[in-house]
Amino acid sequence: MTKQQWKVREQISKDAEEELNHLTETQRHLLWHRGVRTKEAADVFIGPDFYKGLHDPFLMLGMERAVERILLAIKREERVVVYADYDCDGIPGSVVLNDFFEKIGYKNFEIYIPHRHREGYGLNSSAIKELASSGCQVLITVDNGITDVEQVKAANTLGIDVIITDHHEPPEVLPSAYVILNPKQKGETYPFRELCGSGVAFKLVQALIRKWNLLPTEKIPKEMFIVPEWWEKWLLDVVGLATIADMVPLVGENRVFATYGLKVLKKTERPGLSHLIQLQGISREHFSEDDVGFSIGPVINAASRLGEPRDAFLMLSLKDYSLAAGKAEELVKLNNFRKKLVKEMVHEAVSLVEIKQDRPIIVVGKKEWKPGLLGLAASALVEKFGKPTFVWGMEGSPEIKGSCRSDGVLNIVELMRAADGAFSDVGGHEFAGGFSCTEEQIERLEQKLMEAHRFLETGFPKNGEIGQGPQERLADLKIVADDVTWKMFDEIAMLGPFGVGNLKPVFLIENAIIASSKMFGKEGGHLQINLRKEKLGTVSAIKFFSKHKLPEVGDKIDLLCHLEKSTFGYRTELRLRIIDIN
Repeated sequence: MTKQQWKVREQISKDAEEELNHLTETQRHLLWHRGVRTKEAADVFIGPDFYKGLHDPFLMLGMERAVERILLAIKREERVVVYADYDCDGIPGSVVLNDFFEKIGYKNFEIYIPHRHREGYGLNSSAIKELASSGCQVLITVDNGITDVEQVKAANTLGIDVIITDHHEPPEVLPSAYVILNPKQKGETYPFRELCGSGVAFKLVQALIRKWNLLPTEKIPKEMFIVPEWWEKWLLDVVGLATIADMVPLVGENRVFATYGLKVLKKTERPGLSHLIQLQGISREHFSEDDVGFSIGPVINAASRLGEPRDAFLMLSLKDYSLAAGKAEELVKLNNFRKKLVKEMVHEAVSLVEIKQDRPIIVVGKKEWKPGLLGLAASALVEKFGKPTFVWGMEGSPEIKGSCRSDGVLNIVELMRAADGAFSDVGGHEFAGGFSCTEEQIERLEQKLMEAHRFLETGFPKNGEIGQGPQERLADLKIVADDVTWKMFDEIAMLGPFGVGNLKPVFLIENAIIASSKMFGKEGGHLQINLRKEKLGTVSAIKFFSKHKLPEVGDKIDLLCHLEKSTFGYRTELRLRIIDIN
């Protein structure tokens, strides 16, 4: 096997050291290479402020018009429908609007979440007709709608004013909605464009609260209430949850949402979410972005992948503990079943991919694969092979559906749009997307994507030959086992939450000496090694689902790793999470 090529980021300059001299050496180095180059920027990054870090919602194009229409609907007691996507962005966003309407005491509204398999992504024409017949006059989308030109036209014909709130890349031709809130649309003046769908919904609610609270008392309908200034912060548990789970860049406003979202999640009073945290064995005190990504988000998404997406909404929004906790328990069982199915799918996909893994893009699929699980399989394949991945399936769907994930460098939507004629429909954002194809298109999908990849010059070999040579990875810093201390962990933790746009720091340890090693887990598939320190003691390092040969005591290895705090079994331990071993 070809040895991995690992490089370490260059040391920062003396000028950079001086500019950030109020930070530790490790913090200076990490922040500088994340583009944080001034003392002021570093202070904002390390200590995001809820009030100073969020922009005026009325800076967003169309916000004034959206707020005025919703307030008019409240005044007239019109039927308002929130039409949310079925994933862990749209559902939390629907909870944000649900909580606002409940807080002010408005009752003539409903939350509609389409079924992933029966109705598909986005606005559904049949659903719009049904909602119109039940009296819907204002329809607010959450995390969808920006590409639904025909569906919005149909809603207009039926007398429904559509307010689109979305964050996906807008197409050339926009829907003729009453108003569109999307920080990525042309002509946008909003200072931050990378919000997730729930983030856009939160900005709408922020604006609604401001206008609502300015209304004279006599203009507020009877049995309705003013919203306390501090109340909107309690929405950040679900907004932070969505921001982390939807893998938008954790910079700017998203960093505020993620940081404060984790704080609120630690003390959330939502019965269903609280019970879910307990069921997943998560320590409230140490609740982190990893808990969202690995334990909470997947459970919420399981509802649409294998069951009813409304169950996830009910789990997050119900006030009755027994009912909400019951939904949490149902979804955990569903997610456990989902894990089994995805494991089988990924195992099969890997065997199909490995025969052509020298290609810069992975395209794999089978008609028998469930569309609701494709995104998870794509993410697993990206993690394994480090390449943009497209996975497709058809079971239970009238057409071929697919999900794709970026390698963190390539803009996946840009690539799909450059692959002329490869898809019937595409959508998504920079790092994750979805698509649909005909059987004829799927036969040429890999070829079309290869051509688009070459055209965009994203790393395809210039001579046109397939193959990229040894994989190269970049470490932030080179350290030794003795550097792994709680002091260093705390220094790094101040730069979190970590995610897209602020990746976990990667460390290189060379010539580490093995003190002990073993495989663990039900099937013995996980690796644990203890590295000998020069001074007294060892440091533990683990790699889940490892295929590396078990090293022997006294062996020397090089490894790439993260630092992490483990609270498994309610025992706190500082350890290394292995990325790769040489």
